[in-house]
Amino acid sequence: MINGISSLITSSQLANIAQNTTQSVAVETTLKSIGRPGFILIDKDIDADTKQYAAAKEFLYQATCLAVYMALIVPIFKKGGFKLAKNVIFKDTKGFEHFKDVKEYMHYRKLAENPSVKNRMSTLNKEILSEGKLVKEKYDDTLLAELEKKEPDKFDYVKGAVELSNIVGSVLGLAILAPQVSHAFIHPALRFLGLEDKSKKQNAAENKKLDHTA
Repeated sequence: MINGISSLITSSQLANIAQNTTQSVAVETTLKSIGRPGFILIDKDIDADTKQYAAAKEFLYQATCLAVYMALIVPIFKKGGFKLAKNVIFKDTKGFEHFKDVKEYMHYRKLAENPSVKNRMSTLNKEILSEGKLVKEKYDDTLLAELEKKEPDKFDYVKGAVELSNIVGSVLGLAILAPQVSHAFIHPALRFLGLEDKSKKQNAAENKKLDHTA
């Protein structure tokens, strides 16, 4: 089973799917947050107050989903996936022990993908102003030795674990978590904008009119 998981997370197709998933979700949700309210507002068969309320509600829903997805879900699942892979799935697999977290690994991988050894060495000797130390001090001797090679080890198991957790986060997060947070936020926001009360009054007036007609 472990071999099967290993093959999956080290495949290039998985990386492409993960990258495309994140980008597709971001683009699709952004377009929805603009397009759906826009179509509601240009609908001539809906009165002005209803259009304003419906458009605002749809925009807030899509915008909140996107914000929650990008700011919370993706980072959380990436970190969680890395920890799960490091401490459970690939506990004794070479590579994970060199990195404390996803951020540290991604920085190393970016350096490893640079084809110029000279450029890598130049980056390693730069100072991290916020931490008061050189970049190379973040890495152990094994990683520093790898970066001196023409083709350093990129530790694909680690990359695969990050990408797989990204896919899982996209599916579960956008389908379950983001909508729940959005719904909790939408109505207070609409009340703050004065649209919730306006909608209730309009519905009450319409119901009263229907009762009178009946």
